[in-house]
Amino acid sequence: MSIVPKETIEVIAQSIGITNLSPEAALMLAPDVEYRVREIMQEAIKCMRHSKRTTLTASDVDGALNLRNLEPIYGFGSGGPIRFRKAIGHRDLFYTDDREVDFKDVIEAPLPKAPLDTEIVCHWLAIEGVQPAIPENAPLEVIRAPAENQIYQQKDGPLIDIRLPVKHVLSKELQLYFQKIAELTLSKSNPSLFKEALVSLASDSGLHPLVPYFTNFIADEVSRGLNDFLLLFNLMHVVRSLLQNPHIHIEPYLHQLMPSVVTCLVSRKLGNRFADNHWDLRDFTANLVALICKRFGNTYITLQSRLTKTLVNALLDPKKALTQHYGAIQGLAALGHNVVRLLVLSNLEPYLSLLEPELDAEKQKNQMKSYEAWRVYGALLRAAGLCIHDRLKIFPTLPSPSPSFPSKGKGKVISTEPNKRKLGVDSSENRSPHKRLIATDGPDGGPSPMQVDRPTGDANPPQNSVRPSSSEQASDGNAPESRNAKEKDGSKGRAITRKAILDQIWKDDLDSGRLLVKLHQLYGDRILPFIPSTEMSLFL
Repeated sequence: MSIVPKETIEVIAQSIGITNLSPEAALMLAPDVEYRVREIMQEAIKCMRHSKRTTLTASDVDGALNLRNLEPIYGFGSGGPIRFRKAIGHRDLFYTDDREVDFKDVIEAPLPKAPLDTEIVCHWLAIEGVQPAIPENAPLEVIRAPAENQIYQQKDGPLIDIRLPVKHVLSKELQLYFQKIAELTLSKSNPSLFKEALVSLASDSGLHPLVPYFTNFIADEVSRGLNDFLLLFNLMHVVRSLLQNPHIHIEPYLHQLMPSVVTCLVSRKLGNRFADNHWDLRDFTANLVALICKRFGNTYITLQSRLTKTLVNALLDPKKALTQHYGAIQGLAALGHNVVRLLVLSNLEPYLSLLEPELDAEKQKNQMKSYEAWRVYGALLRAAGLCIHDRLKIFPTLPSPSPSFPSKGKGKVISTEPNKRKLGVDSSENRSPHKRLIATDGPDGGPSPMQVDRPTGDANPPQNSVRPSSSEQASDGNAPESRNAKEKDGSKGRAITRKAILDQIWKDDLDSGRLLVKLHQLYGDRILPFIPSTEMSLFL
């Protein structure tokens, strides 16, 4: 038996103009109406749940009708609950109380406020660490964690969407791990256990949640422990282990790590004792800076440029201490010989003129400053020497003189060794001085111009080759001429490319020679151990 009575079906039929509906037909239609209503309501409840709501609305019913390809309900947009009234004289009949509206009242009613346009407004969250008291910022009492049984009540003013800081939850195992690493870093009493901890930091795959804690720990300890040499060295070892760990995504935290690393490189004073070897700490940190630039330079294209700017400013500032100059030189040298050639060697001569009084034992009576000056001098010498060594290594090996060079032609010497520089001297008076041909070995052992890559004909064709007929020879009579024209055009392009390459090599070679002479004038014989033996013989 249906829960929908037949009287409801009769009333609905009368409302749409059907007056002759029999009671039997209404009784048969009631179960089908109940089934259809249940089906629509089940679909509407699904739409409500997908919308993450617990109250069924008219939009959910419209969505259910749309899913069943039925026409939605028009003219109903009330957001509140529907109020039904009981019909007088009927026990189970209800109707909605629709208020009559006068058109005159609707026309004379004031217009509603226009909706606000969407816009973006900028405001300061904090200025030099101080939060300004403006309506857009939440009060400090709300940002702080509220005490127990205390609820903050907002004062009169614009409503503020307040979101309390989310507490980062760590497992107890990670908390114990972080505490143990921090204790080993600070205690410095068990070096072997600290080395094992560094190996774990560089290889463990579950340490990514601890990265923000390690970065804050390193930044705080570096700022507070500049007088503790061993602590700074341990912290830099921790940074290197974190960088070496392939399971850690450390890029978002580089902006917190780089100030600490650069501080250990160019700080005025690292350590508090005379026996503290801060030079090794600066060398280690310079290699660490080079590792960071090599690994993340492609991701952050301004990383190396900003770092080199900081180091060059520290190097060229005469008010900085010599220890800071030493750290800047080591940092620039670790970034590669191109950085040294462009930024250090260009300022080498004026810097050495300023450093010369500090190197003179008669003028500088302070042994500590004299020692620091000689350390800076040695760092410059090593950076310049490695730069010129790498600069000379990019060129091909110079050929050693050999009596087995074949000679043919008018004063031309042709080398038979591959991958060597070809030496050519043309003493002929018939050729123009502006046109040069580079001689190579021809098929008969004699010289042939570079423009010809392969011979166009064969003097001794094989016996089993098929000779073309007379008609084919007649039709292909112009083929050798077209091939010769194409080969001449292609050979011209190749000759121009090779000439440009040789000119660039010659220019770089001359620049390296001038640089070598300049370094010899500045450093004397101290620069000679960095020069390869072949180039040394040529230079001497």
